[in-house]
Amino acid sequence: MRYILVIGDGMADDPTSVLGGKTPLESVDTPVMDRLSAGGVLGSVWNCPQEFPAGSDTAILSIFGCDPRVCYTGRAPLEAAAQGVRLRPGDLAFRCNMASLEEGDMPFDRRRILSHSSGGIDGETSRALVEELFAHPDFRSLAEAAGLEVHPTLTYRHICVQAQGDPKGLVLSPPHDHLNEVCGPYLPHGSANAEVLRGLMEKSFEILRKLPANLQRQAEGKLPANCIWFWAEGTAVELPNFPARYGKRGAVISAVPLCHGIAALTGLDRIEVPGATGEKDTNYRGKAEYAVRALLEQGFDFVGIHVEAPDECTHNGDTPGKLESIAAIDREVLGTLTEKLAGEDYRILVLSDHKTLTDTRGHAYGYVPFLLYDSRGGEASGLAYTEANGLLGPHVENGTALMDLLFQTEAKA
Repeated sequence: MRYILVIGDGMADDPTSVLGGKTPLESVDTPVMDRLSAGGVLGSVWNCPQEFPAGSDTAILSIFGCDPRVCYTGRAPLEAAAQGVRLRPGDLAFRCNMASLEEGDMPFDRRRILSHSSGGIDGETSRALVEELFAHPDFRSLAEAAGLEVHPTLTYRHICVQAQGDPKGLVLSPPHDHLNEVCGPYLPHGSANAEVLRGLMEKSFEILRKLPANLQRQAEGKLPANCIWFWAEGTAVELPNFPARYGKRGAVISAVPLCHGIAALTGLDRIEVPGATGEKDTNYRGKAEYAVRALLEQGFDFVGIHVEAPDECTHNGDTPGKLESIAAIDREVLGTLTEKLAGEDYRILVLSDHKTLTDTRGHAYGYVPFLLYDSRGGEASGLAYTEANGLLGPHVENGTALMDLLFQTEAKA
């Protein structure tokens, strides 16, 4: 038996006037999802514990069977693990986004947050800019005084680690939840360490906006990566071992560090797919083909496929892109999986980790639809895969139960 998980990040939504009162899932043609949903179990699940902000970190931890109430220390430590960064006692990790703030003649704290990702900046430019920033003498001296070092990635998502960083009272905010809002209320606050981090962010704006790569981006009509944004702070974390718990050898396919870090910390392999970008231009079909190869040729029992594109498109206000990415998940990911696994016994779980709302461009709590299909037959909902139809089926109150449903087992303690 082969087991597959497909997460369409932020795929679920609320009805929106932009789409005539429908959700994106109701608006786009998804014949493969609908066939699997009609031929399997269709229900709804709550993945994000309400004690935490609604986000992919707690949602995907839950989906992989890790209870955030027990093991969550912050998002950044998970992403640090993806880069092989081991946090020492007293270390505090942060996500360091390359963000875009409003230009113009106004105080720093009156600038609007235009993009959490500098308009989807390419990885090479993002890495070069953050490395140039941390090497700049005016910034380097402040970073060294704060005990802060950067671990660049080839995305807009970098990681910073602060030696002996104090998390007490520190309040940081995810920039993607406050797009087009004035940044002041969401800058670091609540502690002396917050003032240090805020000072670094303000200094980064002074330096980054003048760097040649950003001047070139502006000349090309692109958003400049003119500010680093600290958020998702956390300390060292340990997660339960997935193979020991479920008795399955597994792997994860994703373009985002969060999923790579969860894989590293739970004992799952990481499969790299050429052209996987985390954006709507990602290699959808390649993800499915590499998953099939892992299942049929490389001895894996389980593969989790994560597709970030619907979430990024929603944050960017790109509703057509969200529809396009959902259609591509259906056609290129699920279509390829079901075609190439024809004749094999498999169980597949498909869901969104959380809602990402077209109307707000931010994350939201709520039930999201899941489908669970068994190629050998079984329960059949007869319904298409939508949020409303999911609410008609079984409700799973905690996403940590999903792996047990997929594997038809009770997890070992």
